[in-house]
Amino acid sequence: MPCRAVIFDYIGTLVNCIDYSMVNSEAKLYAALTAEGFVLEQEKFLRAYRDAHQRYRRIRYEQFREVTNAVWVSEALCNLGFKTTPKDERVKIALNIFFQDFIDTLELRRGAKCLLAQTAEQYRVGLISNFTHAPVVHKSLRRVGIHNYFNAVVISQEVKCRKPSLRIFCDTLSRLGVQAHEAVFIGDSPLEDIKGAKEAGLRTVFVSSQFNSLEDLAQSRQVPDEIVTELEDIPHKLSRIFPGGT
Repeated sequence: MPCRAVIFDYIGTLVNCIDYSMVNSEAKLYAALTAEGFVLEQEKFLRAYRDAHQRYRRIRYEQFREVTNAVWVSEALCNLGFKTTPKDERVKIALNIFFQDFIDTLELRRGAKCLLAQTAEQYRVGLISNFTHAPVVHKSLRRVGIHNYFNAVVISQEVKCRKPSLRIFCDTLSRLGVQAHEAVFIGDSPLEDIKGAKEAGLRTVFVSSQFNSLEDLAQSRQVPDEIVTELEDIPHKLSRIFPGGT
């Protein structure tokens, strides 16, 4: 049985996040919104923003429906008396500023570019990322220099669902033109990546990361086809998953 496609998770699997501060980003979001003409008290805005964030977080993690940041930013502003929508250009401008710090903290994991270059020579290559603001993924892929390796990039905000939803995996397989049994998914989240991909019929490789350890995998009781701690070990693992068929 040949392998025709390798699909990767992004944050944690291919890139690390180095010294990111959510507090600093929230302060910049507030400053950006005030610069766009919203007269706000910082404490009141951040309280309304965090309340909205928690409400939509439940929807995202329980129903696997993705909700973009613009929704809860605009909801927070509306709750403070402003008339705005998620499509408001002022909100979009502020979110781009909010996420710039995060983009700047992303660094390729050791061996990531070499792995992608090698993989792209042999297989169709996909990426699935759970992210609430798709421009962050597209921009950061270009910044770290790996955007050209992918035949399909699927971001939860753009397709309105998130891993472990079956739909996001099926969407990616369709874009790559392969069947589930012809593909392997590589990721660092036991539930979103391993459980989701297995339920969609893909083979799986768990990569331990700064976010998810081998202990986290054990506690999840998910059983991937293979486990690695370093990206350099993945080609060997693929040959074990698809013996004679890679």
